[in-house]
Amino acid sequence: MSDIIILILFALGSYMFGNINWAIIISKSKNKDIRKMGSGNPGTLNMSRNMGLKFGLLTFFLDIMKGVIPTLTVFFVFQGKFFPNSQFAISDFAIYLCGFAVVMGHIYPVVFKFKGGKGIASTIGVFLVCESVYGIEWAVIIIMALVAALLFIYLTEFGAMGSFIAITPPVIASLIRLFNVYGNFRFSVDPTTTTLYVLTNFLVFAICFFTWFAHRRNIERMLSGDEHPTSIKEMVVKMKAKKALKNKETGDEKNKKQ
Repeated sequence: MSDIIILILFALGSYMFGNINWAIIISKSKNKDIRKMGSGNPGTLNMSRNMGLKFGLLTFFLDIMKGVIPTLTVFFVFQGKFFPNSQFAISDFAIYLCGFAVVMGHIYPVVFKFKGGKGIASTIGVFLVCESVYGIEWAVIIIMALVAALLFIYLTEFGAMGSFIAITPPVIASLIRLFNVYGNFRFSVDPTTTTLYVLTNFLVFAICFFTWFAHRRNIERMLSGDEHPTSIKEMVVKMKAKKALKNKETGDEKNKKQ
C-alpha cells in the first residue's frame, strides 16, 4: 500500500476519531446532556460551568488527547520518509493534515449531525505534538501560551478570548518553524516541495481559522458585553463546597451506623 493511500486513511480515521465528544459522553453518564445546559456547547468551559471543574478538566484532558493521539501516531508512521521527487518530509505534512481532520471532526461531527464543540482543546493537543516532536524550545511556546490563557481567564473571566490566546501563538510558531525548514525552497526549481510547503501552511491557517470561526458568536457576545463569564475562582469555591458537603454526608452516615 502506498504512503499516499495510508495518509488518506489516517486523515479519514482522524476525522472519525474527532467525532468522539467526551463532554457529551461524560454528561450522559451522569444522566444529563451538556448540550441542554448553559451555552449548549459540548466543551470544556461549558462543562466546567455547569457540571463542575472536575468534569471540565477531565473533558479538557480527554479532548487534548484526541488531538495528540492521531498526530503523534502519524508522525511516527511517516518519520524519516519524504514525498516522491521532493525534499518535503511526509511527517511534516501528515501531522497538520490529520490535525486538521481531527479538529474538523470535533467541530463538525457527522455522528452528531455536524454540530459539535469548538475545537480548542483538540487544537491544543494537535499543536502540542506539532511543536514538541521538533524540540523542547518549540514545546515551551505552547506551554507558555496555555499558562497565559489560564491567567487571562482567571483575571478577566473571558473564556473565549483565553482560548484564542492558547492556540494562536502555537500556530505562529508552526509557521515560523516551517519557514525555517522549507522557506529556501519557495523560489527553487523544486515545485513539488514548494507546493507541499504552501499546502502545509494552508492547513495550519485552516486549523486556526475554523477554531476562531466556531467562536464567532462568542466574539459577537464579547463585543456586545453579553458573553458568559468563566470564573475559575467560582468553580474552585463550588468544588470545595461540594467536597465539604460530601464529607459531611459521609460523616453523618458513619455516625448513624455507630
